Amino acid sequence: MTRLVAFLRAVNVGGHVVRMEDLRVLFEELAFTDVATFIASGNVVFQCRAADERAIETRIERHLRKALGWEAATFVRTPASLAAIARYEPFPHAPANDDRSRSYVAFTREPPTAALRRSVEALATAQDELHVLDREIYWLSRVSMRESTVSGAALEKAVGGPVTLRNVNTVRRMVERFGLTDA
Repeated sequence: MTRLVAFLRAVNVGGHVVRMEDLRVLFEELAFTDVATFIASGNVVFQCRAADERAIETRIERHLRKALGWEAATFVRTPASLAAIARYEPFPHAPANDDRSRSYVAFTREPPTAALRRSVEALATAQDELHVLDREIYWLSRVSMRESTVSGAALEKAVGGPVTLRNVNTVRRMVERFGLTDA
C-alpha cells in the first residue's frame, strides 16, 4: 500500500460545500483505506494500491464530479514530497518576524515551463514574493489576500491550469499530525 496526500481545489468555498466525513466516505468508495481529512478545505491523507499520482488524481476527480456534481481539481503528493515542501524555505532573506500566516503553497499539476515560470514570477510585487520549485509555487504576501494583486485565479492564468492554495502552516501541521516523512 502507498500512502498519499490529496489537496482538492474548490472545497468549501464558492458554494461547493462538502462535510469532511462525507469526503472521507467518498475516498473510501474508491477503495482507499486509512482515509483521514485535515481541516475543512479538502486535505485528505489515504492509502491505496496504485502509485501513479496522475492516474489517482484523475480517478478522484471523476468520482467527485459524479458524486458532488462539480469539478474538484485534485493534486496528489507523496509523504516525502510533502515533507520536503514543509521544510523548504523559499524566502530565506525574509525577516524572521514576517507573518508566516501569509505564506502559501500553490500546488500545480506539472512543473511550469520556463515561460510559465516567468509568467508566475512577473506577478511579484513589493508586497508579494513568488518562487517556483518543481510543481509548487511559493507565495509570501506582506498584505492580506484581499489587498494583494496575486490570487489563485492569477496563478492559474499564469500557469495555464488549475492550482490550489494552502497556507504553509497548514502543510506543516499536516506533516506533523500525520507523521509524513521522507522515509
